[in-house]
Amino acid sequence: MLNKIDHVDNNSLEIMDLMTGMGETWDLLKAKFPSARLSGLDISDGMLKNARKKNKAKYSDNIIILKDNVLDNSLDSNKYDLVFSAFGLKTFNKQQVKILAQEIKRILKPKGAFALIEISEPENIFFNLFYRIYIGKITPQITRLLLGDPEEYKLLWEYTKRYKNSQWVADIFNDVGLETTYDEYFFGCASGVSGSKT
Repeated sequence: MLNKIDHVDNNSLEIMDLMTGMGETWDLLKAKFPSARLSGLDISDGMLKNARKKNKAKYSDNIIILKDNVLDNSLDSNKYDLVFSAFGLKTFNKQQVKILAQEIKRILKPKGAFALIEISEPENIFFNLFYRIYIGKITPQITRLLLGDPEEYKLLWEYTKRYKNSQWVADIFNDVGLETTYDEYFFGCASGVSGSKT
């Protein structure tokens, strides 16, 4: 997905990782944009506790971590060159996604880019069955062993089944005036939207 935003200048780049969770995407973002100023926002105390540990251990506290509600936040308008988010869409309804799209449009600089990805329900029967078992049964068990059973992972497959894929998200993002493209990944096991602010 990040290969779609190669046009973004890496010098003095401001990146916002919305719904940053435990900082799972930071390695990817820093590898792609090593000199960028990276910020992460999340509302979950449990997730941010782990994010702060990672920030201190791996990034010398150089990542700006903010606790805020992505749908009602205090971020500055027209500030970010890139807004990124991974696996934070699945719990949102259509009205919430519209608010999210409007907020991304607000905080992006003119010509700024965005990319969001989410796990999705594959249409292929074989992949659907495998993914249902992996996401619904195996992932929560692994998470319980590693992180002490965080609540955020317990209903993962139910959220995924309800979410389907990101096509409807792309429609909403286009409707609010963001130039948006829809893509599928890994045989439909993930999907996303990317684009720019005009």
